[in-house]
Amino acid sequence: MRGTTINRPYTLLAKYYDQMFNVSLPAAEAARARLLGKVLPRAASACDLACGTGTTALELARKDLRVFAVDLSPAMCDLTRKKARRARLPLTVINADMRDFHLPEPVDLVTCEFDALNHVPSKSDLASVACAVARALRPGGHFYFDVNNRRSFEEAWQSTWWTELPGAVIVIHGGYDRARDRAFSDVELFVREGRHWQRFRERVEKVCWTSTEIRDALSEAGFDRIRAWDAARFFKSNPAIRTGHRTFYLARKSAVKRAARRG
Repeated sequence: MRGTTINRPYTLLAKYYDQMFNVSLPAAEAARARLLGKVLPRAASACDLACGTGTTALELARKDLRVFAVDLSPAMCDLTRKKARRARLPLTVINADMRDFHLPEPVDLVTCEFDALNHVPSKSDLASVACAVARALRPGGHFYFDVNNRRSFEEAWQSTWWTELPGAVIVIHGGYDRARDRAFSDVELFVREGRHWQRFRERVEKVCWTSTEIRDALSEAGFDRIRAWDAARFFKSNPAIRTGHRTFYLARKSAVKRAARRG
């Protein structure tokens, strides 16, 4: 075996992301259909924030929405562009940080699925994300996202699992640092290169917030209606996701300008 290379998060892991995590797609699709059932038919445009490999963005494009896909990882952006070309779907991919992204035009809906919001570097970044999303939305637009809660990090995250894929073996060790209130996944990828194996490492860290912190950040950014649902009802086939582990949120940006409300 050759030496070990330490990558930035979702560099090489992006290549195997769909094969590893597509098991969550049915639950995510069921939740989206149920919770956005009245929102999607009224939307003409959308942005999928932290789009990953573009799965949700492409689903939105198939509904004839004008779609922007935003992700910080260049590897994820490249995969999304390739998938959009293969599907022959119009999609604008933007390599940007969710804390300070800008769209060419405001949209009716911003989605941020698969606990992507937990990936920001620090707890204080939540306010920046909320403001950036509010800026990207039209008045009355909606922000739909899900987050892993502290209970998930405490009860389910501290485990090790592995999977074998064609030409690769991936081992993920999860943990929770109570002192820092951060969860992490240490990913080891063993990739076959001819007759040899190359070892790569990537660390993915996550932060979490209370419901109060989320609602306060959204309210301060100009969202006036915030609803929440426990995710366990949609992940019944996944025993690792229990009541209290993950929450779906749907927030509406106020149709009234903030300056007008202060007057």
